[in-house]
Amino acid sequence: MRFGHFFYPMKFDDSQDGLEIQACLDEAQLVEELGMDAIWFAEHYFTGECVYGDPLVFASAVAVKTKKIMLGFGILELPLHNPVRVAIQTALLDNLCHGRLVVGTGRGSNYNAYEYVGFGTSTGLGAAQLDEAEELLIKAWTEDNVKFEGKYFQVSFPSVRPRPYQKPHPPLARACTGDASLVEMAKIGRPVLIRGNSCNVTGEKIKLYRDTMSAAGFSEEAVEKNLDQLWVWREMHIAETDDEAMNEFLPAHHAAYQHLEDVRAEWNPPEMEISVQRAPLGRSGYAETPNPDVSESLIGGYKRVAEQVAMMRDVGVRNLMLTNRGLMSQEKTVVSLKLLSEKIMPSFRDG
Repeated sequence: MRFGHFFYPMKFDDSQDGLEIQACLDEAQLVEELGMDAIWFAEHYFTGECVYGDPLVFASAVAVKTKKIMLGFGILELPLHNPVRVAIQTALLDNLCHGRLVVGTGRGSNYNAYEYVGFGTSTGLGAAQLDEAEELLIKAWTEDNVKFEGKYFQVSFPSVRPRPYQKPHPPLARACTGDASLVEMAKIGRPVLIRGNSCNVTGEKIKLYRDTMSAAGFSEEAVEKNLDQLWVWREMHIAETDDEAMNEFLPAHHAAYQHLEDVRAEWNPPEMEISVQRAPLGRSGYAETPNPDVSESLIGGYKRVAEQVAMMRDVGVRNLMLTNRGLMSQEKTVVSLKLLSEKIMPSFRDG
């Protein structure tokens, strides 16, 4: 298995932004030193839900602070960007990190519809534009003398410079929350990113993806290659004991959830139909031993979390993108990451 560190730093005190961003850079160097396989970046605006704001700029800083760890976007909300500019920015980033980049995209949820309003667009328009925006992104990465006449984008230009470091372009993955989008991506052989769900439901989604790719005519080698690129997102916090970890993380997670619900109530357009984000699982939802049919986060002592990781491995999960959402102190985060690196990861490495 591979283990990725997902930067999703919820920092709502704007007086500490500079210190928090520096702490994130220090954390990036730490996770590489601890032998983790990837660093992932989220994208959210206006509230401190992601303290660094712009993931492309922040990823560029991480690119020059690290040497070998994979860098991935989980996700770029492509509808908030011009795809030609994203092609240029990611091509530069791919060169800065010498080909360590994976570009994850998605429609984004409409939980934070106010983010789209803040950029002068809407969630509905964003979802409609996504496929076309990805098509233009790939053309911009790979072709000369681009002339593109789409429904939403009409552009022409000689070529994108710099060219991506990876040829023909960085790997492109799509975040999928529902089965319909998962099937859509499997049919065209696009790697996917998955979040949420219980362990067993995650396993069912991976099987659906595998079976759909096979039914679409892809070779077993191609299916296996894509499964090697399928990443699953989970919250994670590890301490010496289950009680310690849960008492530290779960109240902070619920407080952050409630804070964002209050922001959404104030700022989401009242005329829009907004999805309701499910509240995080409470302490009473965690039984004494992990339950593969419950949407548990990887929270607990290292023995419990190792058991959860083993269950995920056994249903087909090969790659985990893990975050504490920046809700723990730097000291507790370091303890958690070191326990992951020293007590858990070695048992799940090949060989």
